[in-house]
Amino acid sequence: MNPTEYDQVIVDIAHYVYHYEIKSQKAWDQARIALLDAIGCVIQTAATSADCKDLLGPVSPGTVVPYGFKLPGTCYQLDPVKGAYDLGTMVRYLDHNDTLAGADWGHPSDNLGAIIAVGDWLCRNEEGGLIVHTGPPLTLQTLLIALIKAYEVQGLFLLRNAFNAVGLDHTILVKLASTAVTSWILGLSEEQCKAAISHVWMDASPLRVYRSGSNTIPRKGWAAGDACMRAVQFALVTKKGQPGAPTVLTQPRWGFYTTVWRGGSEFELPLDYGSWVVEHVFFKVIPVAGHGISAVEAALIQLPRLQAKGMTPEQHIHRIRIRTCAAAKLIIDKAGTLRNAADRDHCMQYVVSVALLKGSFPEHTDYSDTSPYATSPAIERLRSITEITVDDGLTRDYMDLEKRSMPSGVTIELMNGEVLPEVLVEYPAGHPRHDQTPDILRRKFHRNMSLMFSGPEIETIERQVADAGDARISGFIDLLSRNCST
Repeated sequence: MNPTEYDQVIVDIAHYVYHYEIKSQKAWDQARIALLDAIGCVIQTAATSADCKDLLGPVSPGTVVPYGFKLPGTCYQLDPVKGAYDLGTMVRYLDHNDTLAGADWGHPSDNLGAIIAVGDWLCRNEEGGLIVHTGPPLTLQTLLIALIKAYEVQGLFLLRNAFNAVGLDHTILVKLASTAVTSWILGLSEEQCKAAISHVWMDASPLRVYRSGSNTIPRKGWAAGDACMRAVQFALVTKKGQPGAPTVLTQPRWGFYTTVWRGGSEFELPLDYGSWVVEHVFFKVIPVAGHGISAVEAALIQLPRLQAKGMTPEQHIHRIRIRTCAAAKLIIDKAGTLRNAADRDHCMQYVVSVALLKGSFPEHTDYSDTSPYATSPAIERLRSITEITVDDGLTRDYMDLEKRSMPSGVTIELMNGEVLPEVLVEYPAGHPRHDQTPDILRRKFHRNMSLMFSGPEIETIERQVADAGDARISGFIDLLSRNCST
């Protein structure tokens, strides 16, 4: 290979980002839903999470960046690097944003941290006469294009490439997708985009240890923000003239493949780049790890059966058996002490137990150290009698690109020997095949936005996203900003 030619993986991503024309109406419709859902998650975080708010704002308190990015739900105006970190963290922190699963798993709306921060910052600099922008128009239409393409890059990679299998965190794919699309938004050439992407592979990925066992900590809530921040840095330094490493993946001994990736094998992409991912993304309508939502739904179907017998979960359940896919067991099957909210919201036994005792879906407050469930003996008893087993058929359905189910079956054995037959949920609320998903998502959006905005303000935000077109990104973000006195 000529050393000036980039690895084909890098070439293909850049070509897709710079040249693919999105023609699918379903993709455009889904992109609008995805944008609103992510914005709702941001506002929910800003309004309810003191822990996340401690991470936000300028590094030097009181700093205001002239013509900087206005962080939604706050009065902060930031540089695009810190802005990308903050917004990416707000989208993700409460584990309520969209998801896609495969050999690995991730949350495509994480990328909006980089996309929106850069787009708004460029808008304000152009409007202030500080720059002459040479990239695509800084409109909501461009933002939606970037969203669709970032979803596609991240999503297609995780379908067949298990970064977790080599101990790496899936947020490397946020870094990858965000670097590619922010390079395009910034007006970099296609060749410069390739250079920026090469830095992603040089940077590799954090270990996923902070999602596992006793090391599960809140970092999993800001890991996506960190990836967005790095992506913007890579695009900006490349814009300043920094070169890339053309064979960063394939160079013998020192390249990504031979150094960290499955014995040197190449990535597997099951589909050509298009708009498949945004059309198949799973929207999380409750703040529960995506692989646990079906089990929670199934448990809540079982609960009335138990109550109809005059029985309670605390006193009458002998065993809870959950049949699920391999990924669910790997990610959220946890025994022993749960040390913090990050640990609890990724424990299937905990979320199912909370649902049974509460009689409704868990909320993000149910994971906090101050929640009564966090120290409940009844929760600990139900956790201890919950068995999670892998079903090969459910695993195949989960990986099947045609079926794409998110399945779990819950069977409850009672103290008196009776058994409540299994309830199997394959397509829970939020799944694209669930017919109530659009209505549930709209209610979720309004519920989250109403934490800070009036009804007319929410309708204006919805209308602007529906119209998209030539509306400026900065004008849209102005609708989401709050004064410090608000």
